[in-house]
Amino acid sequence: MAEILLQVKNLKSVYKTRFNERIIAVDDVSFDLESGKCLGIAGESGSGKSTLAMSIMGYYHPPLFYESGAVYISGVDITKLPYNQLREKILGKEIAYIPQAAMNALNPTQKIINLVADVMKEHVKGISFNDVKKIAEERFETLNLPKDVLQRYPIELSGGMKQRTVIAISTILNPKILIADEPTSALDVTSQKIVIKLLKNLIKRGFIKAMVFITHELPLLYNIADDIMVMYAGEIVESGKAEEVIFDPIHPYSNGLMTSIIVPEKGIKGKKLIVIPGAPPNLKYKLEGCRFSDRCLYAKDECKTSKVNMKYVNNSRSYRCISQVDELKEMYKDGKKPATT
Repeated sequence: MAEILLQVKNLKSVYKTRFNERIIAVDDVSFDLESGKCLGIAGESGSGKSTLAMSIMGYYHPPLFYESGAVYISGVDITKLPYNQLREKILGKEIAYIPQAAMNALNPTQKIINLVADVMKEHVKGISFNDVKKIAEERFETLNLPKDVLQRYPIELSGGMKQRTVIAISTILNPKILIADEPTSALDVTSQKIVIKLLKNLIKRGFIKAMVFITHELPLLYNIADDIMVMYAGEIVESGKAEEVIFDPIHPYSNGLMTSIIVPEKGIKGKKLIVIPGAPPNLKYKLEGCRFSDRCLYAKDECKTSKVNMKYVNNSRSYRCISQVDELKEMYKDGKKPATT
């Protein structure tokens, strides 16, 4: 049985505004991540993906606050650790983070080698600059970056090279888990393929053991993820094996994500394009019933009032909807909205 490196149990994270408003951005999220696996998390902007990533890392800084649940990294519940111990023992070593808009994360006034040195000296006490340089040169060459990149400033690098540089710096300490928050969103298709291949090779070569890959493009996960969770309004609305979620989605939101964009993969590219109407709900208000019901093409009257729990199809497949699987599949056949009850 594969080693479980990351366990998230009933995690709830909230934003608190200066008007004492409480916005539940991550609501009762649970999942496991095994060694050797890549978990994809998909959803549109505002669904809670990046907040979930920051919560998993323990980055609770106002206005974001931890409310309940647990995050176990290699068996240690980091929600119970003081921040200084989290920074010393966990961050960078056990888990690392590639932030959204990573290309803007590099200090423009510092050479790349100095950025690498800052990270390594923070976590490896007494390491010399020469050792930093040697380790960095080996890692950069392994990731198809010429070692002279270390002597350049960020402005001298292309977008793809900046992204690969951030990945190299984030993984320089060989963390067990890497969280990549939309690492391909600002790249052209060719650079996206390079970055995805690079990230897959990090696991294959043992630099990292597992990865969480966050994106708003659900089809993109077909090329990298083993399993997929779809998020909407702070909740997980569907989870399963990547091929199942992409080619045979159950939840209306997952189906909407796949049918609202042009996808070249066989079995999808010929489907009719259907736009998801409206926008995600405002999470500062108490939400009744299904959170997707106001935008769902297949919503029934009871969807707006009934509490919706996760339903389990099998050990690896689950979804959050009052309708049964067969009923939903029948609805998707013609893409038309059925009569409400």
